[in-house]
Amino acid sequence: MPTPPHAIGFTLDPLDRVSEKRDDEAFVASLRDQPSTRFLLFVNNVPLFKRANGHEPLFSAQEAAAAGTPLQTVFLGRDAQQRALFAASFGDETESPLDVEAIELRPVAMQGLVPPPLVSALGEARSMLDWHRRHGFCANCGQPTNSAGAGWRRICPNCKAQHFPRVDPVVIMLVTDGERCLLGRQPQFLPGMYSALAGFVEPGETFEHAVYREVLEESGIRCTDVRYFASQPWPFPSSLMIGCFARAATFEVTVDRNELEDARWFSREEVAAMLDASHEQGLSAPKPFAIAHHLLKAFATGEI
Repeated sequence: MPTPPHAIGFTLDPLDRVSEKRDDEAFVASLRDQPSTRFLLFVNNVPLFKRANGHEPLFSAQEAAAAGTPLQTVFLGRDAQQRALFAASFGDETESPLDVEAIELRPVAMQGLVPPPLVSALGEARSMLDWHRRHGFCANCGQPTNSAGAGWRRICPNCKAQHFPRVDPVVIMLVTDGERCLLGRQPQFLPGMYSALAGFVEPGETFEHAVYREVLEESGIRCTDVRYFASQPWPFPSSLMIGCFARAATFEVTVDRNELEDARWFSREEVAAMLDASHEQGLSAPKPFAIAHHLLKAFATGEI
């Protein structure tokens, strides 16, 4: 398979996560006040940007302190300039005197409002902060847990259980049959947009078996010959998209209306037109920040 470009959102991660130092509290504390250290600030899972500097998400330690006491702080790692990078979350409002605006991460990624390395760092930060927000209590005994390891785990002071950030694997697959491929659309998609089928990997499954099962459940199509293409971290809230191709073994589509609004076969020419916004019926495909776009592009250009 060809190596996909870094245009896939959230995949250009240049951070040295310095994971071996996460339990060194003195080391992590020493980084917080360094002049070069920068913070990504979030309010209710939405990143903040400085208005005066375009779309600047990096705040100094002094600026971050002016925002008040964070609900949670996570040490993300060091960037290419060796600056320490932290993420901090706040409640409904911050006390910051800075002129800032909150912009949802999805349009930030779609519109390329910040460079790809920062998009990846924002995705990592959002996933981690959302995990803390959702996992404040021990799944073992129900007691409140405490953050540890520079924000990379939670410990229950009651039963001593340790809890670690979760990542939910999702298969997203383009099923092909020679010169055509299978696409579907969910009701929440933009009007006219079709995409590759997708679904969560269940316990006890390989990702290959998840591809077989999800395609059969959603479209009635049996497939074979699953091939890995690329993966994409997806911080909404914390998935890992596993991009695959598969070959159809049966061809009659039976749509599961509980999962999809529609599913059908598209020719290679139709997919190319959907990608360049020239489809005669106005149909469209996902944008380049999504791995689905690159699955469709590989098919449309004949790489697959």
